[in-house]
Amino acid sequence: MHTGKVHVALVASPGMGHLIPVLELGKRLVSHHGISATIFVVTMDASLSRSQLLKVSGITDDFLDVVLLPAVDISARVDKTIGILRQMAMMVHEALPSLRSAILAMEVQPIALIVDMFATEAFVVAEEFMMFKYVFVTTNAWFLALTVHGPNLDKEVDRDDHINNQKPIHIPGCEPVRFVDCYEQFLRRNEVYFRMGTEISTADGILVNSFYDLEPLTLAALHDTRKVGLAPKAPVYPIGPLVRPVELSLRGEVLRWLDMQPKESVLYVSFGSGGTLSAKQTIELAWGLENSQQRFIWVVRPPVENDSAATVFKSNGVNNDFLDYLPEGFLNRTRKNGLVVPKWAPQTEILSHPSIGGFLSHCGWNSSLESIVNGVPMIVWPLYAEQKMNATVLAEHIGVATRSKLLAPKGVVGRDAIAAMIRKIMVDKEGEAIRAKVKMLKSCAVKALSNGGSSYNALATVAEECKIGMQRRNAKTG
Repeated sequence: MHTGKVHVALVASPGMGHLIPVLELGKRLVSHHGISATIFVVTMDASLSRSQLLKVSGITDDFLDVVLLPAVDISARVDKTIGILRQMAMMVHEALPSLRSAILAMEVQPIALIVDMFATEAFVVAEEFMMFKYVFVTTNAWFLALTVHGPNLDKEVDRDDHINNQKPIHIPGCEPVRFVDCYEQFLRRNEVYFRMGTEISTADGILVNSFYDLEPLTLAALHDTRKVGLAPKAPVYPIGPLVRPVELSLRGEVLRWLDMQPKESVLYVSFGSGGTLSAKQTIELAWGLENSQQRFIWVVRPPVENDSAATVFKSNGVNNDFLDYLPEGFLNRTRKNGLVVPKWAPQTEILSHPSIGGFLSHCGWNSSLESIVNGVPMIVWPLYAEQKMNATVLAEHIGVATRSKLLAPKGVVGRDAIAAMIRKIMVDKEGEAIRAKVKMLKSCAVKALSNGGSSYNALATVAEECKIGMQRRNAKTG
């Protein structure tokens, strides 16, 4: 399978939000840069099959393989006090023996190991096999800057001043991180997160799913070695935006409904595969959608109290009678201009449809990039993880989104504020600049990924390093 080509291995940590960009990175290395690749997938789902992954990813190339490592089970060691980040770290740790054995059994040993940012513990395997170590940051460069800068902060002054006095974190060359936006694991002094920041800086290269026109200030700072305490020792390669391609053969009720709607007239509402709202917030969102008088598609999940990430790594235990939580008569009153879809919808295909004019999103980075590459403006509604930082990047740094000042982790956004945000992003004159900016960045994204573009060239540099490394290895062994 890999004869005659430089071979690299990639590792995806648990969760589709990490797996999808890693799959797209592997596909791009193979299709555009003459590399063969094997993607190792860490999972806790024993029912997940290789054929399912191949179908989801659209992989058909003989020079790209996907290997599901044996499912790990940490359920006996997990309780409500153990957060998502620690759970991922535990799963990656448990998968290391399987990863080591799989690489050892390969006919052609990979020259490099590329891991997503939550699997940096796998660097120990790369070192054992004398492979190049790369990390793929599947979120924005501003989050990368905070992560690599965090371990360098004065533990007694900077962190405490930020946490206790709610003062911003000043990152050299970057926008400061406000207390209200900061990643929750930083605030909790999570040792797994700070270990991750230290390990990222030991890589031979850092790939980030962003591009220069999207985050020029932050990426410039990450490249500037004069920014003491920020610039990692490893070079940073912006290679994005890498998103799942549209499946043209996929047609169903949702897309047929969209076919009948006017251009850019529909708001798509989804909080991702892991996000949930409270019952009260679900009711307010329903009224906001109705009162805005705009067309919409709403992917509704059953409400869950006091846990905005209730369905991350979980597939059961939530009430399925979500229609009981919608206002009485809502479906009947909105039947002409709205479509309510239970739990899941084909997001990539929806966002690429010409009838979509806005996206109300939890602003996970994959979803955000999908919106940008399709020129769709956003209403950002962060729920967990680094999504508050994503929201600030999108609404304030870049200007492709709006957000409510009322949004708070435990607060409820009222129907009037929701309706106002919807009208702003969809039809009001106030939102014209946002709509224009996201369309401009759509063009920039196409240019970045095209042959000779900034992201294309950045990944080409990584591929060339791997090819030179393979030539040197062959010279030593030949």
